[in-house]
Amino acid sequence: MALKAVLFDLDDTLLWDDRSVNEAFHATCMAAAEKYPAIQASELEASVRQEARALYESYETFPFTKMIGINPFEAFWAHFSEGEHEMFRKLEQQSPAYRIEAWTKGLFGIGIDDPALGKDLAERFPVERRKRPLVYEETFRLLDGLKGRVKLLLLTNGAPDLQREKIAGIANLESYFDHIVISGVFGEGKPAESIFRHAAELLGIEPTEGLMVGDKLTTDILGSGRVGMPNVWINRHGITRTDEIVPTHEVADLEELIVLIDSLLK
Repeated sequence: MALKAVLFDLDDTLLWDDRSVNEAFHATCMAAAEKYPAIQASELEASVRQEARALYESYETFPFTKMIGINPFEAFWAHFSEGEHEMFRKLEQQSPAYRIEAWTKGLFGIGIDDPALGKDLAERFPVERRKRPLVYEETFRLLDGLKGRVKLLLLTNGAPDLQREKIAGIANLESYFDHIVISGVFGEGKPAESIFRHAAELLGIEPTEGLMVGDKLTTDILGSGRVGMPNVWINRHGITRTDEIVPTHEVADLEELIVLIDSLLK
């Protein structure tokens, strides 16, 4: 069937979220090294990431965040002020203490017992992350080439307030999309079939008439495949996949995606 709509994932598909997070971690860890010169930023980051994951998974909110698609490091800077589900209120309440505990334990993991610094770093990371709303160089060239040719929908997992903040942080990004679907608003996240069917209904298309573009096999590709929607896996890191989840197409970056979609629209 003819291609009528392209659905895009947000983080690490159009936005360079991984780089934003890495740079925010580095800046925050370097701030710690100003007080303790012996600190290696990379070692502190690894320690904090380890402690954060373990702590995050210990909370009663974890199954919900996993289902919606909110990772431990988004909880390092999200307010969780929006969303109707009761778990968002619990996340809103627990996140400040979670951040402090993760940073404090991360410091302790490299031999530094300094709760006051842990608190300072927990407050600094959100500031550093918000300084870095980054997109890939080809993002707008891709969207400019598609606008008006097909319908466009942004399909993103995450907390409503945080995903909206990410979108708003990139000038004019929202204007390209006919619809924006956020898992925390919808109530289920990718790879649930329901969110893909909902997106197709909003676009007024059959799933076979859409094309899902994303960087994660286990969410973007698995979910779209389940409803019969063709998809494109953006494999920027040259990951060798198994045949457990097989994308319709695979590209290395948005430049290759531009060429691929042009060929599909001919």
